[in-house]
Amino acid sequence: MIKVVLSLIIILAATAIGKKLPSAAGLIGVMPLTGALVLAWMYQENRGDPEIMQNFAKGALWGILPSILFFLVAVFSLKQNLSLPVVLGASLTAS
Repeated sequence: MIKVVLSLIIILAATAIGKKLPSAAGLIGVMPLTGALVLAWMYQENRGDPEIMQNFAKGALWGILPSILFFLVAVFSLKQNLSLPVVLGASLTAS
């Protein structure tokens, strides 16, 4: 339950901040805080198993590349004034 509450707080905080500072909300949405929380939870659940922790970190590292591509396509699509469903579809397809 704590995991859900913390995740919800981060998402709601980013959304609330996004009303005044969209760039700050974007930064919060992709910052390492989320990865750090997941890493801590995995550490706790797997008793700090180094192999599991290393594999998580490797997976997260490889996940950066599609994330960059996702947001590059999103920025380009939004500059073209495309609708959100089209932006999401193009971004997800590209990544």
